[in-house]
Amino acid sequence: MDTSANVPYPLADLALSRRLERAEGRSGAKFVETRARLFPQSGAQWIEVAGALAMFDGPASPITQTFGLGLFDKVTPADLDSIETFFRDRGALSFHEVSPLADPGFITLLTDRNYLPFEFTSVLFRPIWPGIRLPTARNEQIRVRPIDLNEIDTWSSTSARGWSEFAEVAGQVSELGRISVSIPGAVGFLTELDGRPIATGNLLLSEGVALLAGASTVPEARKQGAQWALLEARLRHAAESGCDLAMMGAAPGSASQRNAERHGFRIAYTRIKWRTK
Repeated sequence: MDTSANVPYPLADLALSRRLERAEGRSGAKFVETRARLFPQSGAQWIEVAGALAMFDGPASPITQTFGLGLFDKVTPADLDSIETFFRDRGALSFHEVSPLADPGFITLLTDRNYLPFEFTSVLFRPIWPGIRLPTARNEQIRVRPIDLNEIDTWSSTSARGWSEFAEVAGQVSELGRISVSIPGAVGFLTELDGRPIATGNLLLSEGVALLAGASTVPEARKQGAQWALLEARLRHAAESGCDLAMMGAAPGSASQRNAERHGFRIAYTRIKWRTK
């Protein structure tokens, strides 16, 4: 049984935001390093400026952006110049995921440079501990397990099938997924029903924070408990690996956010993504 009511939640303050944003930023940097290792011609690279991590994974990649800008150090016009040059020299626009706990003066700097806010993300978190169980009825026919290295193709193709109704992104998801489960320390999970792969999820660990990503279920197997089982398995694995917090991002008010809240996650804050015109 889940006893989360007896476990204190960290306050949703600057310290928590720094911890969560750094965990996601470092996971992104590891993704970029893995891309560069697997595809040296990609030019994938990351830099640190004013405490923020700026990542280039290709002009059209959702990984190409910054995390933590204005959250760790005061951002100067020269800092922003450096970041914009980094992206521009690689043929990419500048994108910044910005926590609402960032330095307010930094927002003025963005608006003065004609940046536009265009996307919101609910950043959710919860405490975890070894042996954690979620209070949901189990589908005993479902099995969840970490994948072996020789199963990366199966994992990535199953993940892409989960996005098959979005043809414009399915191919990109497959490639991104293949890289994400190849990151050193990442753990890809596969959910099976009657021996058939039906759902995927990824787990990235960073200094006690477990980042949950890559959740996908093939259309014909939805609403059978696959994602619930996948979530619990990843939380248990993360806690047993020394993590005390789990985090994830979701579109505000989405089914993903509602499901996360049903399983003990709380909204830490709503992040805004900015882009150059």
